[in-house]
Amino acid sequence: MCIRIPESAEFDERLRASLERAAAERPAARSARRPAFRLWWASSLTGIAAAVLVIAVLNLARQEPPDRPDLSVAAVVEPLEMPLLKARKAVMTTPLEKELDLLESDIRKAENVLREDIGIAPRDD
Repeated sequence: MCIRIPESAEFDERLRASLERAAAERPAARSARRPAFRLWWASSLTGIAAAVLVIAVLNLARQEPPDRPDLSVAAVVEPLEMPLLKARKAVMTTPLEKELDLLESDIRKAENVLREDIGIAPRDD
């Protein structure tokens, strides 16, 4: 693929002016990079100094741990006695038994309704 442009004095002049402008802008771009590089170093050193300062402050503020007792000698500790537990079966009174039967009946009804909604045959208990 070729692009053919008719040569003209105006085109040559515009091309030359564009190239000269681009060449003049390049050194300015290089000098703009220097402060960014210095800023990077300055921020890195500031971060390192801040980290060292925080570590130093934390180490200075740390309290000495209390003296630990000598654990090489086994301490004589009497074992704790467990209290006697007497477990008995819960005896339900009549109103509680009736409430339990009603709850079980409600659960069975809800299960049958759900089975019908899903399309499963209801259970007959």
